[in-house]
Amino acid sequence: MNWLEAAILGIIQGLTEFLPVSSSGHLEIGKVLLGVNVSESLTFSIVVHGATVLSTIIVFRKDIWQIITAFLKFEWNEETAYIFKIAVSIIPVGIIGLLFKDYLESLFNGNILLVGSMLIVTSILLAFTFYAKPKEKDISFKDALIIGIAQAIAVLPGISRSGATISTGLLLGNDKEKTARFSFLMVLVPIIGANIKDLMDGSFSAENGISSTALIIGFVTAFISGLLACSWMIKIVKNGKLIYFALYCLIIGLIAVSYSLFFAA
Repeated sequence: MNWLEAAILGIIQGLTEFLPVSSSGHLEIGKVLLGVNVSESLTFSIVVHGATVLSTIIVFRKDIWQIITAFLKFEWNEETAYIFKIAVSIIPVGIIGLLFKDYLESLFNGNILLVGSMLIVTSILLAFTFYAKPKEKDISFKDALIIGIAQAIAVLPGISRSGATISTGLLLGNDKEKTARFSFLMVLVPIIGANIKDLMDGSFSAENGISSTALIIGFVTAFISGLLACSWMIKIVKNGKLIYFALYCLIIGLIAVSYSLFFAA
């Protein structure tokens, strides 16, 4: 992987991690088009996901600090309940990750047909939100679990994590801005945990063959584009413009499926 490929993939990751178009799906498409090998891509994916986690922390730094300080009072309050809701939401993805980790990793092998099909599924889910009636309901523990299940399903390449979780939250009747905020904060623990586990498993071994320069460039581009996309996505959800991303996912999904069936064979 050279520096230009790293920059392109970093930008793709940063933008698509927060926009409801599936970062994993776009990374898989990008790797296939750029010819990046699988051994390099795992290390790179860990690095750029770490970058988008950092951008999330910076965008929501005030919210995170408020939640932490309130929790440290060791009393039951709104912020403490919020932390427990996030904890409930990560149970499904934790179970999936522990039981099916090897199988899920096998799906990230440039399977454009799977990615395209799942992008079409994402498109359908986003389209449903166009008909959802706007409400201002707070996220309940039951809602948190259902949104968590949506996040667990989104481990499939092509299913947008933010698209799945935000759409689910809106369809449950939750407030738009609160749903977007919950969607971005709930992913922090799973991604950080997965990165730490991969680091301990030796995924950053020199045998992966990717240069430090490529990793740094990928991290920086993913971080900067992630900052922009995260702030942009909050405004998009508030203005109810997810239907445009539904159309985008449908088009890209159909192109990916067609490419897989007629050109990649």
